[in-house]
Formats: sequence, C-alpha cells, structure tokens
Amino acid sequence: MSAPDSHAPAAKAGLALGSVGVVYGDIGTSPLYALREGLAAAAEGAAPDPEAVTGIVSLLLWMLILIATLKYVLLILRADNRGEGGTLSLLALCQRAFGGRKMAVLGLGIVGTALFFGDAMITPAISVLSAVEGAVLIAPAVEPYVVPATIAILFALFWVQSRGTGRISRFFGPVMLVWFLTMGGMGLWHIMDAPRILAAFNPIHGIGYLVLHGTTALPVLAAVFLAITGAEALYADMGHFGREPIRMAWFGLVFPCLALAYLGQGALVIAHPETARDPFFLMASETFLPLLVAMATLATVIASQAVITGAFSVARQAVQLGLLPRLTVLHTSTTQEGQVYLPQINGILLVTVVMLVMTFRSSANLATAYGIAVTGEMIVTTFLAAFVFRKVWGWSPGLIALVVIPLLLIEGALFSANLTKFANGGYLPITVAAVLAIVMWTWVRGTAAVETRARERAVPLEVLARSLAGSDRLARAPGTAVFLSQDPVATPSALAHNLKHNQTLHAQNLVVSVRIANRPTVDEAERAVVTPLDENFTRIRLTFGYMDDPNVPRAIRAVVPFDIMATSFFLSRRSFRVGGRDGWPLLQKRLYRTLTAASSSAFEYFHLPADRVVEVGQQNIL
Repeated sequence: MSAPDSHAPAAKAGLALGSVGVVYGDIGTSPLYALREGLAAAAEGAAPDPEAVTGIVSLLLWMLILIATLKYVLLILRADNRGEGGTLSLLALCQRAFGGRKMAVLGLGIVGTALFFGDAMITPAISVLSAVEGAVLIAPAVEPYVVPATIAILFALFWVQSRGTGRISRFFGPVMLVWFLTMGGMGLWHIMDAPRILAAFNPIHGIGYLVLHGTTALPVLAAVFLAITGAEALYADMGHFGREPIRMAWFGLVFPCLALAYLGQGALVIAHPETARDPFFLMASETFLPLLVAMATLATVIASQAVITGAFSVARQAVQLGLLPRLTVLHTSTTQEGQVYLPQINGILLVTVVMLVMTFRSSANLATAYGIAVTGEMIVTTFLAAFVFRKVWGWSPGLIALVVIPLLLIEGALFSANLTKFANGGYLPITVAAVLAIVMWTWVRGTAAVETRARERAVPLEVLARSLAGSDRLARAPGTAVFLSQDPVATPSALAHNLKHNQTLHAQNLVVSVRIANRPTVDEAERAVVTPLDENFTRIRLTFGYMDDPNVPRAIRAVVPFDIMATSFFLSRRSFRVGGRDGWPLLQKRLYRTLTAASSSAFEYFHLPADRVVEVGQQNIL
C-alpha cells in the first residue's frame, strides 16, 4: 500500500478535506454540549461566574492542546503500522517487536478494543440527540418529539449501512468544512461580547479553577473532557488519509475553529449569563437558528457514520488478529476494499444506541455515561505507545518517562473525574467493555487451547505423505481437493477423516494454511509460499494482512492453476462438548462453545464457493 503522505500537495489537500468529514466528525460536534455540560456542573443552578467561565473555557482549550494536538496529532500519529493506525495497529507493532504474543500487551489490546466499542455505542446517541434538541429552541412544542425523531434518524442511519456509504461519503468533507467554518465564524463574532475570554489561553486560569474548587471540580473536569471525545479517531483513521493530510486539516481548520467556537460561547455566557443553558445554539440569531439546527443534525449524522464505519473496521481487524470469532463481512464497494459492512456489529450497535436514547432521553443525561470508556482507551493507547517507544523506536527510559508520565497523570485525572459519573450512567460503557473483554479473552484462550490439543494429536503431513507414496490401496478421484488447515505442519482433520472413511485421494491435493500477519496489508508477491511434498500433496501457506480480504481461492489460483468446477474444498466443522478437568472455568467453556457456534462459516469468510465445499464434522471436548 502506498503511503498517502507521498501524494502531491494537491492530492494532500483533497485528502485533508476528506479527513475533515471522516476523522473529525466526532470531535467536531463536541461544541454542541461540552461547554454547556461544564457550566452546568460548575453552576449547579446558579448564574455562572465570569472567572469560572474563563477557567472552564481554558480547560477546554488545553484539553485540545495537550491531548488532541500534542499527544495524538504530533506524537501518536508517528506510530503507524505500515501506514495504519489505531489501538490494534499499536498491538500489532508491539507483538512484532516482542516476537509474538506477550500476555500483558495482548491484554492491553483487548481492553482498548473493548473500550472502543463501549464508546462507539454512545457517540451516535449523544450526537444526534444534542442536535435534534436544538429544535426545541425554535419551537418548544416539539420537545415531546425529540426522542422519536432521534430514533427515526438513527434507524435510517443504520439501515443505510448495508447499501454502502461510498456515494454519500464524498460529500462529508465539504459539509463538515462548512460546519467548522460556521462554528468558527460564530465564535469569532461573539468573542467581541466579552474580549476578556481570550485570557483562557493562559493555562493559569484553568489550573486556578481546579485548585480553587478541589474535588468539587471533578464533575467539571469530566464534562470538559467531552471536548476531546473523538481524538482517538485522529489515529485510528490514519490509514485512510495519511499522517500529513490529517495534520494539515487539524492545524489549518479544525483546531482554530474549535477554539473560536469555545471562546465565542464563553464570551456569550459572560455577557449574557442566561445563555448558559445552551450557549452553542444561542450564538445564532433567531433567523439563522433553524438553519444551524439543520446543519448540526447533518453534522452529527456524519459524525455517527464515521463511528459506525470505524466499528466495522475495528471488528474486522479484531477477527483477523484472532481476538473475535469469524464475523460475516460484506463488501459494499467494488473499488474500495476498506468499505465493509458487518451485519452482526450493525445490529448490536443499533439496539444499544436506541436503548440508550430511550433510557436517558436527553443529551444532558447521556453525557453522564460518556467519558469513562474514552479515557480508559486513551490510557491504554499511552501504555501501548510506551512499548512502541522503547521496543520499536529505541527511546531511552528517561525520554519515555518524560513523555509518558505527564500524559498518564493528565489522563488518570480525567479517568478519575469521569468515574464520579459511574453510578449515573457511566457503568453502561464499562459494562459493555467488560463483557466484550471477557468474550475476546475467552476466544483467545479457547482457540489457543483447542489448537494446542489438535497439534498434539495430529499426524505430521510429511509423515502421512510418505506413508501414502506409491500406495495402490486408495481410490483415486479426478480433480483437485483443497484442505484448509490452521496448522501448516499437521495433517488437516478433514483429510484424515476423508482417508479413514472414504479411502479416497484426489489427483491433486492442496493443503492450505492461512496466517494473518501483524501488519495491515501483504503484497501479492509475498502472499503464498508453495512447497510440493510429493506427487500427491502440495503445501501452500497463505499470508494476509489484518486489513486484507482473505480470498483463498483467488490467492491459490495465483500460484497453482486449477479448475474451480473440478475442485472440492474440505473443511473441518468443530462442535464442542463441555467436560474435562483442566482448570478452565465451566462458564467460560460454555461461552467459547457458544461463540464457536455463532461464528460465521469458514467458506463465507474465506470466499469459498458454497457448492464446492465439503464439511467434515468433528467433536471436541473442552
């Protein structure tokens, strides 16, 4: 894959515009509610104090400067895995650096991935709710219809996923460009209401607010953290646009407009304290307000779309890296391999998002559930990045401590602040993340145990080949037989059962193993390693990147010609019976059995022709 950063300046500008629509959708809609919730947490019903407003806006600005800009835009974007970013890319980098799976690193990757999905279910709910609520300022009588309208928008959004979003996504960038310019313009206009708000750039005001209010400032800190939700997307979507275009968009448009939006809201509240109830929408005049509400709704739909697309991508990577069972992956574009649709993930997200809207019923209530998962994911990213700094970049321990310790102190404080919202809804994303972490750990542990047991019992393929060489006891079938095997050395169980029960050997027998590399893509020239064993058997080892589409027939045909209509693909379908006394908890064994039964079939996942597949059943004891 060619790095997007190698494009010409004009192409970089186009990629930068595209990143505005996809990468910055979530963080770009935070001004709808971040300052509002910070003021509400600080005032507790009283009129906001001007110095407090300046302090809260200062905290918002320095969240953007320290976390979004310094950590992600300037530092973490450098930690790419062959152009790809995100928690799982960091995990893959660490695994490659350590030469295999290290349990501590794998555990961090599992936790980070689980927390991502805990965040992904809240973003569409709070974003669309906050935009639709703006209509109440135009016509208070529509308030009873806010929740139904939000649910209708969300249903439409999730319904369209199966049709692909390639056609409409080209408009995301221009729409969000207008959105950011509108926010920045309104903010710049209202700064003149109280120019003293510009003092918020001095971090002393934010620090002073925290020192003055002590532990009572924790809810405020948790609220202002909402300004950087979506910062993880800066890194996760790097593979789509490249490091430089994302940085260009941040420094040239996104950060200035966000800063102006928060400064303008703060100035408005200082000059007109009654606007603290919804400072973003009240920056607009009555004439412009309906258009602003419509733009905000469109912007939140785009932000939600980016999160949903990211969830599909992360789930696919998790399957490829062996953290989740096989899921059905449908491609929605004939030209863009990365545009995929995962029905199971789409359905789960739709149900959880609608339940959140129906339970919390307002963005203010839902804001209490936001933050814990995001801050937890950021802490995981920092720890994984520390491993990369040391093992991949070769940084000294002193330099790592100089960078990592301040980040962990800030993110630890943010995490602690968000924990104050645990009982009021923060338990939801944590519960979801905990369940997903258990599922992933069970799958990783169960798969390793099953493969180890199968390897212990299997006959080496070369031993079997030697025993069958020159044998006239077997019937010969015309055509090609392809046996898929997880272990490239052992005899596939489907082959062993076919020989045992049918006493038949095909004219050409290909034993194919598939490996997923710790990098996003693998060049076609490196895809296959072909090893002829004798006149009967040929071993083929296929390697795919965790972002590649594992099309096995196409990969085989590139190195060994065969007639697909004269070929049978033999698969082993394992079923499990719970039993044994190996120290593995009974409930975890049952969960693994359930996950295995629910995983999509191998012939779909590897793109095997359904009418050419022969499945051989095999029962195992857990």
